[in-house]
Amino acid sequence: MYQHILLFAFLLSQFGLQAANIEVCKTCELTSIKDGIAAANDGDIVTVRKGHYAEGNIIVDKTIQLIGIDYPIIDGNNESEIITIMADSVSIQGFQIQNVGSSYLEDRAGIRVKKSDHFLIKGNRLFNTFFGIYLEHSNDGEVSNNELIGEAVEEMNSGNAIHAWYCENILVSDNLVSFHRDGIYFEFVDSSLVKNNVSEDNIRYGLHFMFSNDDDYFQNEFRRNGAGVAVMFSKKINMWENIFEFNWGRAAYGILLKEIYDAVIENNVFRENTIGIYVEGSTRIDYKNNDFERNGWALKISGGCLDNKIHGNNFIANTFNLSLKSAPGNNSFNSNYWSDYSGYDLDKDGIGDVPYYPVKLFNYVVNRTPETIILLRSLFVDLLNFSEQVSPVFTPENVLDETPVMKKIAHADLITTND
Repeated sequence: MYQHILLFAFLLSQFGLQAANIEVCKTCELTSIKDGIAAANDGDIVTVRKGHYAEGNIIVDKTIQLIGIDYPIIDGNNESEIITIMADSVSIQGFQIQNVGSSYLEDRAGIRVKKSDHFLIKGNRLFNTFFGIYLEHSNDGEVSNNELIGEAVEEMNSGNAIHAWYCENILVSDNLVSFHRDGIYFEFVDSSLVKNNVSEDNIRYGLHFMFSNDDDYFQNEFRRNGAGVAVMFSKKINMWENIFEFNWGRAAYGILLKEIYDAVIENNVFRENTIGIYVEGSTRIDYKNNDFERNGWALKISGGCLDNKIHGNNFIANTFNLSLKSAPGNNSFNSNYWSDYSGYDLDKDGIGDVPYYPVKLFNYVVNRTPETIILLRSLFVDLLNFSEQVSPVFTPENVLDETPVMKKIAHADLITTND
């Protein structure tokens, strides 16, 4: 992917050596962006000066760079899509794009890339654009350093901030996305990278992707979204050094994993979510070196989850560390730190001398009768859990950490949150 981006940068530099610079401004010979594009040839640069341009349905069907100076405003007046790219090697930089307007008949966008490759969308501001940046059947491109702020109120009549459909080799980095349906949405998007983005206050998911393989997600922050992040029907996914926090609600979680295979979830922070990670039908997942702090449930595992490893994680002050809704299978839970572990370490090797059982009886009770959660802080619950620990009847005996760590594990270079 990176080779494609470097090639794109090289091509842009070569265009720059031969390019004409066509200027658009309110006092120029060309006063509209459409006229500037019409006057351009492949390889030219169209420079748009600061001002307010009430234009929609701008078609970029030539290989050009469209560059805004001092954030010229392109305003769709809530009537139409604003920019549609239909040529390869197009660059859109430095604009404020606003007021697409919602539609029940079409998925309007602030910037749409349609069957075009080697694109660059960088350093733009998109406000009230329904769909912000919409990529379809487009490959080898970059969406970076953009600010996308929507006005979504209900899921049914709102669009996604960055939406990609049937794409490959896409870089999505350093964007701020909020107040949309989903912050970042991938469907059938392979071999792509999502990094250093902040996705917050979206109605449904901070990140939502399906049927997408061989993708990497790292150093992103997902907070206060309706249900956190959903990763479904995909394989070979790596997620590391992300923050998932403050996702509260009846069905809220940091991450939902559904039918995911061969993934690595490493060095992430799950802080103050109703559920840190909810897993269903996912196999060969390696959960390692993550911090689960003050969640309702740190990890909730449903049926069909096999050959998973949970190791080297910190479980700190969660209401419930682990919930299982089916037979434990062959998943392993060793060498984690559990803040409520009450065992001892007589040989001082840093490993507890007695196993830790992460599934508590009250967790079992709450899963079957949710209303009993009101008893959570009562002495009765402490007695209930203690009696089950002494003589297990309902909780699975083979779900245990045989080598619990006595002290919190220091994870290198974990990112910190911005409150």
